[in-house]
Amino acid sequence: MKSPVKAVALITGSSRGIGRGVAVELAGSGRFDVVINYAGNEVAAREAKELALEAAGEGGGRVELLQGDVSKDRARMIAFVSEKFGRLDLLINNAGVAPAVRADLLEATEESFDRLIAINLKGPYFLSQLAAKLMINSPAIEGIPKAIVNISSISAYAVSVNRGDYCITKAGIAMMTKLYAVRLAEFGIGVFEIRPGVIETDMTGPVKEKYDALFESGLAPINRWGQTADVAKCVSAIAFGHFPYSTGQVFQVDGGFHLRSI
Repeated sequence: MKSPVKAVALITGSSRGIGRGVAVELAGSGRFDVVINYAGNEVAAREAKELALEAAGEGGGRVELLQGDVSKDRARMIAFVSEKFGRLDLLINNAGVAPAVRADLLEATEESFDRLIAINLKGPYFLSQLAAKLMINSPAIEGIPKAIVNISSISAYAVSVNRGDYCITKAGIAMMTKLYAVRLAEFGIGVFEIRPGVIETDMTGPVKEKYDALFESGLAPINRWGQTADVAKCVSAIAFGHFPYSTGQVFQVDGGFHLRSI
């Protein structure tokens, strides 16, 4: 019996953290070939590939590594996917950076602002443009809708005055999601935003003590650190079409942090 055609997922910034968790989840589903994108750490990327292949198991999908900086290598990244697979079904805009120095709003630098805008906002904005064109020309696969998933943050609305540049980029991702959701609906491409809360990753490692203390004082209704698997399961639900009459939706994966109570 001929194996079913596998869908293709490109996950930016997937050598570590949330992206790695998503890569492993999708590879383990048996329905996706996965492209693990990384900007600089090849060792971490190879570790992620090994984990994804292990999750896929015998007869699982392909896993390819793609070095590329989303701030400048977007055309080459999409060309790689097209050359290797001839199609694209799912783009996960996950790559992102925090400011090198957490600076008060009155001391923040233009250099930091420009860096974060280039990677966190401009990068996914124009990568989505290129990816959408490849998706439009990719034949449909039964049971696997085409989609773009933007990983933003609770920082899209929660103010941190010592990393205003980061907050601005995540707020921009929120509007970008709405824009592309409207533009791509006619092609059957859903566009979604996932807002993770405090997730245990390399990025949050340097401020672990701060958030440990906040959880001690009751930061969120589900009062624990989020895990990469929590976000990956949300991505998987989108990837397998469990929201067929939705687009532009925001999924809060934050333990209920966004809820107000009195």
